[in-house]
Amino acid sequence: MTYSLLDSGNEQKLEQFGEYTLVRPCPQALWKPQLPKLWNAANATFERGKPWKGLPKSWNIPFKTLTFKIIPTDFGHLGLFPEHAEQWSWMDSKLSQPADVLNLFAYSGAATLYLAKQGHTVCHLDAAKGMIDWARDNAKLNQLEKAPIRWIVDDALKFLRREIKRKRQYDALLLDPPSFGRGSQGQVFKIERDLPELLSLCKQVLKPTPAFILLTCHTPGLTPQVLQHLLQDHFPTLTIESGEMLIPSATRPLPTGCYTRGCV
Repeated sequence: MTYSLLDSGNEQKLEQFGEYTLVRPCPQALWKPQLPKLWNAANATFERGKPWKGLPKSWNIPFKTLTFKIIPTDFGHLGLFPEHAEQWSWMDSKLSQPADVLNLFAYSGAATLYLAKQGHTVCHLDAAKGMIDWARDNAKLNQLEKAPIRWIVDDALKFLRREIKRKRQYDALLLDPPSFGRGSQGQVFKIERDLPELLSLCKQVLKPTPAFILLTCHTPGLTPQVLQHLLQDHFPTLTIESGEMLIPSATRPLPTGCYTRGCV
């Protein structure tokens, strides 16, 4: 069994993660559930400030062409963001030959592993060592532990400045910055304040004609149009499009964040 969004509503979502059915908060799901009877059979419900109950510490599920380690965390995440999957094939379609890709705020590695499996070299960066360890576990699950992936634990802004000094450049770049975060040495990241500088630094580590740049986020208030304007400011020569990220469902697709992306 793989992942599926079974239903949503009443500010919650009902999801299948392999053999387990879970209920998690979803503030944007203001509508009524379409399949109310299904919710009663859920294996577990996440409540903020309380531990998960009735679940193992971890389990593995297949998703798309990969396998992922699912871990119920104390902040509600499980290590897989299915709304990003629609971007994977788009990225690969823009890379006509094996490319060198930078993945910032790369979390547990889904996009990194998808690109590596297609034959691309990836620099995978996250400020949390635990996330890097999780991503490396996922690489082992997919027999990609020897793939050309650089695993970097670092603050994104500091890393980019060093890469600029080293004159390192990449063919393509994706980033999924958090609303708020702390770097490996306690640096504070605030997306509204730091995103313009971040994009400016990103431009300097990309080749003059990059294959693509993909920016995704889940921050309320940063709409697709806001992200598109920001990307146009920094990459005026690229063709840019934007939209909502959606998790498909047999009931109602669930909007969960937005994206903007540019390519030649």
